[in-house]
Amino acid sequence: MEHGKTTTIKTILGLQKLDEGEVLINGYDIKKDFEKAIKNIGAIVENPDFYLYLSGYDNLKLNANLYENVDEKRIKEVVKIVGLEERINEKVSHYSLGMKQRLGIARAILNRPKLLLLDEPTNGLDPEGIVELRELIIKISQDDGISILISSHNLYEISACCKRVIIIKEGQIIGDKVTEGMDVKSLEDVFIKEMKEKKDE
Repeated sequence: MEHGKTTTIKTILGLQKLDEGEVLINGYDIKKDFEKAIKNIGAIVENPDFYLYLSGYDNLKLNANLYENVDEKRIKEVVKIVGLEERINEKVSHYSLGMKQRLGIARAILNRPKLLLLDEPTNGLDPEGIVELRELIIKISQDDGISILISSHNLYEISACCKRVIIIKEGQIIGDKVTEGMDVKSLEDVFIKEMKEKKDE
């Protein structure tokens, strides 16, 4: 099996078959108790897909129908959380990439997940969009108490919004650091050090 970032996220979500090992979420094995394991997870894998000819609201409404306890009130809540109130009734085909990413996050948190998985969430965004998405991620984590797992190669963005960083090389964890308060230069130094030590083993 490949050991890329997206592959790891897909494996956690049960979208890609495990060759070996296991994935446990809240104590539930993704193979044996898929529904219980996946129940409290939201995710964006790669770029979120939508029905472009429908409005943002109608896209969320379709996904809300997949859950028992997601009503119109909750849809309005997530729209407000991601800051799309003024554009939610427009067709998604008119959305910028940043707006689609925010709509993707709204969809991912509809069911009030305990864990949110984001795969390269700032890819393709302009600087303003990156800042807005970073602030949104931090806000969701702090205000809604959601744990967020981000896969990214962008050390600056990771240092700006994450409290813990795990470095993976060829499927193996080679670094695990608490990074709250650590600037990007310090994080780069940690990354380089861990890579060098692994190479010298």
